[in-house]
Amino acid sequence: MADPIDKKDIEEAVEKLKAAWGWLIAIGIISIIGGFFCFANPFAATLTVDYLAGFMFIFVGVAQIMQAFSTRGSGGFMWALGMGILSLLVGAVLVGNPIAGAVSLTIVVGVLLFFLGGAKIAYSMSMRPAAGWGWVALSGALSIILGVIIFSNFPWAAASVLGLFLGVELTFNGVALLLTGFALRKA
Repeated sequence: MADPIDKKDIEEAVEKLKAAWGWLIAIGIISIIGGFFCFANPFAATLTVDYLAGFMFIFVGVAQIMQAFSTRGSGGFMWALGMGILSLLVGAVLVGNPIAGAVSLTIVVGVLLFFLGGAKIAYSMSMRPAAGWGWVALSGALSIILGVIIFSNFPWAAASVLGLFLGVELTFNGVALLLTGFALRKA
């Protein structure tokens, strides 16, 4: 059984957050500026997303290969090694050919939006008597609509959608941090 949460620990955490309000505001402003750069040049932001994903796959692949060799005597060596090599190859392709990588990532995002939208709608129907089920259904419908927009505008979408999504994420994250920082300053 988990230890009960101590009220003193919560108060200490809140005090630390209050002391960091300035950092939250600064990071929020930087995030909003980053979002605006993404909107100003979605293609460059899309390439940035591709490179970040590629380097992350390379890092994970190398770590997975190292982990495979560190557990060589166990039964999953070949699986771990194979997954590490596959991750390394995906990362190399994304970094080596960022345009093709952006196309591939955009296809994955479009397909995910379709499946997530369908799953959200199915989930909303299962929770239908509960309050808020309509919002979940609406979220699912919007995910499907975004998937349709991506595939109906595919050449343009591959060049800019990931960058636009990054811009939206950075902007909303920045606004949330900014508002949190100001609220903590007043608290």
